[in-house]
Amino acid sequence: MSKRVLIVDDEPNIVISLEFLLKRAGLEVLIARDGEAGLASIRSAEPDLVILDVMMPKLDGFAVLDAVRADPAVRSTRILMLTARGRDADEKKGLAMGADAYLSKPFSTFELVDKVHELLA
Repeated sequence: MSKRVLIVDDEPNIVISLEFLLKRAGLEVLIARDGEAGLASIRSAEPDLVILDVMMPKLDGFAVLDAVRADPAVRSTRILMLTARGRDADEKKGLAMGADAYLSKPFSTFELVDKVHELLA
């Protein structure tokens, strides 16, 4: 059975490229286009990994991360933050809040796929 990855991002071009890369890597891909839908999908679909943007409508990625880590039913969900907010302070904040990894946009497709496989191992 393939691993399930949820992409939570509001940028269509990023979603399309991530979906292509992850499906090519043999993963099942789910998509949510804002933080609120992402949080609902995390709770209902129980993905093995979430690729989470920070700047999104309804709930930002930090709010989603905080809600996931506070919910015993889904707190162990692996989360990779993938965002244009690449300052050291943003990365430290995401990791301190419980993100399993943090990559900045623009990203290397090879680095992303390697990190996804590492987190799913």
